[in-house]
Amino acid sequence: MTNTILLIILGLAMIIIGANFLVEGSSRIASRFGISDIIIGMTIVAIGTSAPEMVVSFMGAMKGNVGLSVGNILGSNICNILLIIGLSSIIYPMTVTRLNVNRDMQFMLLSTVVLILVSLDAQIETLTIDDQMTGNVISRTEGIILLLFFLVFMFYSFASAKRHEEATRGTETKEEEKPVVKKNFFISLIMFLGGLAVLIWGGNILVDNATVLARARGVSDTLIGATIVAIGTSLPELAASVMAACRKKVGIAIGNVIGSNIFNVFLILGGCATVTQLPLSSVNHVHFIFLLLATLLFLVSARTSFKIRRIEGLMLFALYILYIIVTISLA
Repeated sequence: MTNTILLIILGLAMIIIGANFLVEGSSRIASRFGISDIIIGMTIVAIGTSAPEMVVSFMGAMKGNVGLSVGNILGSNICNILLIIGLSSIIYPMTVTRLNVNRDMQFMLLSTVVLILVSLDAQIETLTIDDQMTGNVISRTEGIILLLFFLVFMFYSFASAKRHEEATRGTETKEEEKPVVKKNFFISLIMFLGGLAVLIWGGNILVDNATVLARARGVSDTLIGATIVAIGTSLPELAASVMAACRKKVGIAIGNVIGSNIFNVFLILGGCATVTQLPLSSVNHVHFIFLLLATLLFLVSARTSFKIRRIEGLMLFALYILYIIVTISLA
């Protein structure tokens, strides 16, 4: 059992290290081909911070541990808002821009509502099919719908980034322009491929040993995915957001969480459901309730004063502790 826990820790470490190299290598390659920082941030870096969830969820789906896949997505999104935003706000109150509230957070709320509707649809279908469990799933069709939502989000984000880039073009003086640093393409490619390989390898180790641990303890894959694995795969976001809050760069922390939650539902869960149907028989409704509550609290707090204050951060953090207690007690 000790070896299993050590391998889980090793898998998490490999995922985090691999994700860092993947993002850095991707960013260097994109910069070399003249892709703007805005677009890099909206795509490569955003996907890169969700890479741990992506690898773990896809590995779980491919290996038949779908409870781990769904639990990881739900747990990660709850962790992102309640734990990461909560802790970051306690460290330093987080100012939210109108763009965050009017565009990004609306997409995040949409992703939560769509996920709940898809899940409720699966539950309703189960009630109408006698002695069959085939209805209690997120189907491939619904997975494709989630991916289509992701494409809409990406198109809208690209369009907004392009408009922002055109609006700011020419405003910098020559003194303000940064010199272009030519990165070695071969090194960047090695970083990208090496990071991807380590990420996938670490994901394999984590999924295999988390499943072994869950079954040895008589705990469901969903619970392991929603707690231990979810916190582990959210470590890159947690580290990035807490460090950003310590340096008073709250925009990075806010954008990191919003983007990750949208990607997790539309891209990762949609992709997993497209690969294989995702049964929901082991997923408790408590996860969906806490996810919706966390999303609404985040949105309301942001709308009231365009700032997540320390008292609100404490409330979010306390709610995460309650979520963990309730989840474990219902296991």
